[in-house]
Amino acid sequence: MLKKNHTTVTEFVLLGLTDRAELQPVLFVVFLLVYLITVIGNVTMICLIRSDSKLHTPMYFFLSHLSFVDLCYATTVTPQMLVNFLSKRKTISFIGCFIQFNFFIALVITDYYMLTVMAYDRYMAICKPLLYASKMSMRVCLCLVAAPYIYGFANGLVQTILMLRLTFCGPNEINHFYCADPPLMVLACSDTYVKETAMFVVAGSNLSCSLTIILISYIFIFTAILRMRSAEGRRKAFSTCGSHLTAVTVFYGTLFCMYLRPPSETSVEQGKIVAVFYIFVSPMLNPLIYSLRNKDVKNAIRKIVRKELFIK
Repeated sequence: MLKKNHTTVTEFVLLGLTDRAELQPVLFVVFLLVYLITVIGNVTMICLIRSDSKLHTPMYFFLSHLSFVDLCYATTVTPQMLVNFLSKRKTISFIGCFIQFNFFIALVITDYYMLTVMAYDRYMAICKPLLYASKMSMRVCLCLVAAPYIYGFANGLVQTILMLRLTFCGPNEINHFYCADPPLMVLACSDTYVKETAMFVVAGSNLSCSLTIILISYIFIFTAILRMRSAEGRRKAFSTCGSHLTAVTVFYGTLFCMYLRPPSETSVEQGKIVAVFYIFVSPMLNPLIYSLRNKDVKNAIRKIVRKELFIK
């Protein structure tokens, strides 16, 4: 058997969004602000839902978990990215890269199905209001929340194992700001067919499956809303769905652009811009979308503000 002459990669270099040195401090400030807004917004949403008894409903229970997942997957990427903006050696260890890779895929897939669960919750609330309390018990809600986490992390583990089976023996510069599928596969010395196929199958099936469930739920929801005789009832139903639909559009639109393309240098460059939207923009906007368009959340915020002012 012939021995292959190669050097095993022990670390990767993240090339980031741009190689222009003068833009690094500017980008650091911009993404630090975005991350702080993301953390403050999502932590506030979680605390608000936990503290206000009027928000102790299935819809807000699911929303608190969506905020938690958004916060986690933004955190898997942002700290390392911020450090690299101010570093000359933009490296990440081999193990660190694959830990980031694993958690990112797991949390993104969890996010797919958390949005799907929220669509199902809206379907039950609007289409079957008389059965809502019995069908959406705390036990059912816990199962509906646990399923996306278990499935997401199982998928993340499988994808990580498949990526670890590849050989990295040459270039170690990842043309991205985090350890993502396409740019990592470009660096592999061994055949990537199995991993590439698995990426397309997992990304395509999960995106299509979760989005199909959401769309079917909303077909029934819109049909039920149009049958309502009360204009106030229609307005209230549309308002509770509007926030979720906006979040779904931003998140799924960018993910379709990101994953349903073959890995190449051109697709990786385009993917960086798309990734900014679903990693940074979507988690930052979700708390704003749900608070600005939701009467219950706005009332809870006013209550907290008045309480603080009264104490002072």
